[in-house]
Amino acid sequence: MKKLTVFAMTKKGRAVITAIHLKYPGMIAAVIASRDSGMAEDCYEDIRDFCGRNAIAFLDRRDSYTIATDYSLAVSWRWIIRNESSSLVVFHDSLLPRYRGFNPLVTALINGDVKVGVTALFATDEYDRGDIIAQSETAIEYPITIAEAIDAIQANYVSLGLEIADALHREEPLAASPQSEDCVTYSLWRDEDDYFIDWSASAATIRRLVDAVGFPYRGAASVLDGKVVRLLKAEALEDVKIENRTPGKVIFIRDFKPVVVCGEGLLRIEEMIDDRGVAALPLPRFRMRFGGVAERLAAADTD
Repeated sequence: MKKLTVFAMTKKGRAVITAIHLKYPGMIAAVIASRDSGMAEDCYEDIRDFCGRNAIAFLDRRDSYTIATDYSLAVSWRWIIRNESSSLVVFHDSLLPRYRGFNPLVTALINGDVKVGVTALFATDEYDRGDIIAQSETAIEYPITIAEAIDAIQANYVSLGLEIADALHREEPLAASPQSEDCVTYSLWRDEDDYFIDWSASAATIRRLVDAVGFPYRGAASVLDGKVVRLLKAEALEDVKIENRTPGKVIFIRDFKPVVVCGEGLLRIEEMIDDRGVAALPLPRFRMRFGGVAERLAAADTD
């Protein structure tokens, strides 16, 4: 049985480590983990404690370490791995070659994809271009939150992890096939500006954004009265005819919840907090306008 080093974060990393260890105790030689301040649930302590209970060597990514196994596996990992002595397998949150790059699951949910999944591939110098070892997919329906989607593809992670572990247990090489360059798309990295809502988009698109960047992420953002607010839950409504359409303006208050004009359709905000985490509904007055990145920058300039 060949042994394995695992770079792991989040619920997905925890699930893969648990599944492999339960089926093949002793296969995982070491786990390297990291905290992630950008996520509400990085599972660092859970992974560390699991390793402690099961006599698996545990290291933080900032520690000095040497990979002593023929294969290593990166699950939900965000950093470059220096790995000359071990064949590195990466799990990527998309069905490659679509969505090479960053936050592919978030991008897929915003785009309204009805099928998501995970790809196991060999790492190369350029991200997500390596040969594909295996893929696992899941059909989804909308509305769906990012937390629900992560739970849904967790089974894909476990399936691929066990498929790789089975091959290592048999001491077979991991077979892989080149990607089709004709079908490649990319998903760009996201930063704080990408949380901000573009109110000129359709209500359906904005609803998907709200669902896609909620917990464990920070939540879709907007500017209201010069302050940043986070939309945690929203509902797309049928449009009405507006003679002087202005995306971002409140048009109705229904059950103390604002209904906001979008580029197409209307969005009712069901749950909203300020940047301190305090509930920001009901609104202090009716005539209010929600803004995006430009308004945030303008507000910052006046601080």
